[in-house]
This record gives sequence, C-alpha cells and structure tokens, in this order.
Amino acid sequence: MKLERLDQNKFKIFLTFDDLMDHGLSLEEIREHSLKAQRIFQHMIEDACDEMNFKMNGAIEIEIFSLHAQGLIIIVSREDEEDLDDEDYLNFQVKLGEHAHILYVFLEFEDIIQLAHRLKVLGLEQGQVFLYQDRYYIYIDDVEPKQYKSVISLTAEYGNASTLTLYKIQEYGKLIFEKSAIKTITEHFVV
Repeated sequence: MKLERLDQNKFKIFLTFDDLMDHGLSLEEIREHSLKAQRIFQHMIEDACDEMNFKMNGAIEIEIFSLHAQGLIIIVSREDEEDLDDEDYLNFQVKLGEHAHILYVFLEFEDIIQLAHRLKVLGLEQGQVFLYQDRYYIYIDDVEPKQYKSVISLTAEYGNASTLTLYKIQEYGKLIFEKSAIKTITEHFVV
C-alpha cells in the first residue's frame, strides 16, 4: 500500500492486487460491495488517515478506481469545515469506477521504443509520452477490449504500472509526444 498526499484535504492510496489478496479480498467482493469489502476498506482508510495525520472530520468522499491489471486507487477527500452543514458530518460517499487507460513507467526511453514497435504490430498508433522526475511514462487510451490484455501484457514486459495518477503526470510532467506517440516513435526510431 502506497500513500500520497494530494493536498491538505485529499490523499491517495494505491493498492496492488497482491495487497488486496493479502487482506483476503477478491475483486468479486469489491464489485459486489460486500460487507467484508466495506469493513476492510474502512480499516485501510482509517489506518491511512492515521499514517497521513489526516483528520476524518466533515464530509468525507471516497472514490475507488480500478486500474486493470494494476490495482486500485482510493482517493479520500474532505470538504472544508466552513462549507459544511451539521447534517454532512461524516457522510461517506463511495464511487467505484474503472479507468480504461493504460499508464506505465519506464526507466529508459529505449524501453518505450521497443514497446512502441511491438504495439505497432497490434495496429496501435495513438498514445502520449511524458517525462516526470527522470522517468518516462506512456499513456495509452481507447484500447479495444479484445486487445486490452495483450497491450497490458506487452507493456508490463518493458515497464511497470504507474502508481501515480494520469492527472499528476499531465500536470507536472513534460509532454514529449502529444498524440500518435506509437506511430511517431516507430517512424523515427529503429530497433
């Protein structure tokens, strides 16, 4: 479990699927909003709040996003106290959504070149490449469902699933290839 403070009223928890299994939680239990899943998430969030010195007062919103083949991101946020009514105190709202995009991190640009050539064979041309804190990130969106597992498998051969959100990379990273990254890389770099 990795924690990241986003601002004074918000933080993020990244859980790999191994983390979930260690807690005895399956994806089916999460999707079905089982009582067991709710209790485990509550304990995890309370532990994270203690570790982050994040006071759980006011209206709290918890968003859970599933990142295919990567894990879950839980974003915990609270409203400022002056914006609250008495009825809002500790009002939990949980949203479960899925991000269909792929975001992976690489230590070397050469790994992205190798990956781009393999993805080109699958007919992919789109994507963006960012540089953030001396690491390269590739963002691939709009992958057809029938290709999704193949793209994830190939991408995992060369890099690692990013624990950072796409929004952080877009905000703080340097955009190297704005669109059609796979096409551009394969046209300019030979393997």
